[in-house]
Amino acid sequence: MLQLLTIAGSDSGGGAGIQADLKTWSALGAYGMSAISAVTAQNTTGVQAIHPIPPEILKAQIDSVFSDIRVDGVKIGMVGSADHIDAVRLCLERWRPAIIVLDPVMVAKSGHHLLEPQAMKALIDGLFPLADLLTPNIPEAEALLGRSIESLADMESAGAALRGLGAKAVLVKGGHRRSDATDVLVWQGGVQHFPGVLMNAKHTHGTGCSLSSALTVFIAGGNALPEAVARAKSYVAQGIAHGLNIGHGHGPIHHFYALWGKESL
Repeated sequence: MLQLLTIAGSDSGGGAGIQADLKTWSALGAYGMSAISAVTAQNTTGVQAIHPIPPEILKAQIDSVFSDIRVDGVKIGMVGSADHIDAVRLCLERWRPAIIVLDPVMVAKSGHHLLEPQAMKALIDGLFPLADLLTPNIPEAEALLGRSIESLADMESAGAALRGLGAKAVLVKGGHRRSDATDVLVWQGGVQHFPGVLMNAKHTHGTGCSLSSALTVFIAGGNALPEAVARAKSYVAQGIAHGLNIGHGHGPIHHFYALWGKESL
């Protein structure tokens, strides 16, 4: 069984962050562990408050896991500040996990900033060089590069530019484009497009977190990168198609649809 570690924020509503990662891994047959960078007051309508965990406690969580348990892969989500990023960097440089997937979480759907603006340089300099795969959506890629991204050609160029900053591979997610939901992978094998279907779906909370954690499972499990992307996209698409009508806002995707079925709803 794969043993995976997520380093991210906690979502009290259970749809994104640490909770989405652990649900994804459980659904896909992996054992999940966690190091929490922040506790959020969060529900389907947005983020109401964020309480960062002290960086030394974040570092202690990571070291505690690695010192005792085999870690086959690491997914990094919300890290918040330059001090948190530095703590993560120091730990990963020490323990050298085989697989690192970095989801550069910056802004919540509600518009709440999850990464301090001054921490962007630390993220690029400290964690990009450690990442086997970087998974920005279009707004995140635009913020990281300081340019607009409109077309598939723009996405390809952005992926190449982000890869030039140190990540081994980059998946630019196209879900924010109105024309289609094609993702663009830029890696050592070249450039590959992964068409998606734009769904008229309301319950999409946790989509990005779930995709990056699914990618961690499939990459750590030995899938070639293109196959891992295709399988992760298929898993998340099913979760979106059967999203849960929970709360008054955007409910979460259904991580366990294949296991529970419609009878559970």
